[in-house]
Amino acid sequence: MYESFQALQSAALACQGCKLCQTRHSVVFGAGSQHAKIMFIGEGPGENEDLQGEPFVGRAGQLLDKILTHVGLSRQNDVYITNMVKCRPPKNRDPERDEVEACMPYLRAQIEFIRPKIIVCLGRVAACALIDPNFKVTRQHGEFFDKDGLMMMGTFHPAALLRNPVNKPGALDDFINLRARLDSLQPF
Repeated sequence: MYESFQALQSAALACQGCKLCQTRHSVVFGAGSQHAKIMFIGEGPGENEDLQGEPFVGRAGQLLDKILTHVGLSRQNDVYITNMVKCRPPKNRDPERDEVEACMPYLRAQIEFIRPKIIVCLGRVAACALIDPNFKVTRQHGEFFDKDGLMMMGTFHPAALLRNPVNKPGALDDFINLRARLDSLQPF
């Protein structure tokens, strides 16, 4: 559908496919390595992301960066980070079904271009949309699922960890296991 990753990004930046385009400051397409073996997918940009045009740059993003560093991964070199919807839902509400459906072709194309080995859903909303509609983050975080030949895992959203620090040890274990799973993959 898109000739290049740049053409995909240009199309997303010009998108008027749902009502979120009316209130956004920026389209938050994604950031990181286009050759990443791990792709992180959140639900949607927050206020800081909307203002800066990059995913996970606020307090939650700082926590995500610390966790990545702890397991020896770099946002710039080792992972790609994006969201299901590319524009901020007002007041950081959950994205509505039609908004997710409008952005899903961009997300699918990002996955096709990047070809990650593992997708990590950050939070309940992304995990329910991409892994299983009945996904329970508190019970199933850190479990790996095979979805059409693609390994997927859901874990706590970094913003949820800021609100409920009691879940940080479990999330850290998820990232340690993620790193171990990545290291066990055959290089190509």
